[in-house]
Amino acid sequence: MKRKFSDRANWRRIISKQFISHYMEQPEFTGYVTLYTIERLKEPLWKEYDGQTLCLADEGYSWLQYFPKGEHFIVTAMFDDRQRIIQWYIDICKSQGVTEQGVPWFDDLFLDIVVLPSGTVILMDEDELDEALIQGEISQEDYELATETAQHLLRQISAHVFPYFVMSQRHRSHEFGSDRGPEHR
Repeated sequence: MKRKFSDRANWRRIISKQFISHYMEQPEFTGYVTLYTIERLKEPLWKEYDGQTLCLADEGYSWLQYFPKGEHFIVTAMFDDRQRIIQWYIDICKSQGVTEQGVPWFDDLFLDIVVLPSGTVILMDEDELDEALIQGEISQEDYELATETAQHLLRQISAHVFPYFVMSQRHRSHEFGSDRGPEHR
C-alpha cells in the first residue's frame, strides 16, 4: 500500500506549481479540498482509455481533489487550461489524513474509478488489488473494503447521485476560479 500526498512534492515531471489546501464544512461536503495547478512541467502526461487519448497534465492544467471526511475514497477532478473537465479519478483508500504542514494524504488501496465527461465509467486496477492480496501487501479486510467501496461508488454514479461531478465544476469555476482558494460562506 502506497501513501500518496496531495501536493505531489516528489512528482519529477513538474517544474513549478501552485498548491492550495483548505478544510471545508458545508452541507454538501466536509473534508479537505486541494487545488494543484501546474505552471511548468518537463512533459505533458497522456493516458489512453478505450482508444481515446487524453492529456491529463500540461501547463495551466489543474487538479481539484476532495478528501471527504470519514470516507474511503478520494476524488480528483482534472481540468485543462481552460477549466474544462478532462476526467474524474476516484482513488479507493484505506485511510486518509493530513501532515503537520497541512497536506492531505491517503493510503491507496489500488482500485480506481475513472469517469469521463462522456459518461464512460471505467473500474481500473482490479488485477493490482488481487495481486496485493496474494502478495500479502493488504489484508482480506482491506480487499473487501476496497471492493465494497468501489461497488458502492459505482452504484451512486450509475444512479446519478454521486455529488462530486457537479460540485467539482462549481467549485473550480466559482470558489477556485482564480486559484485564490474557496470563499468562506
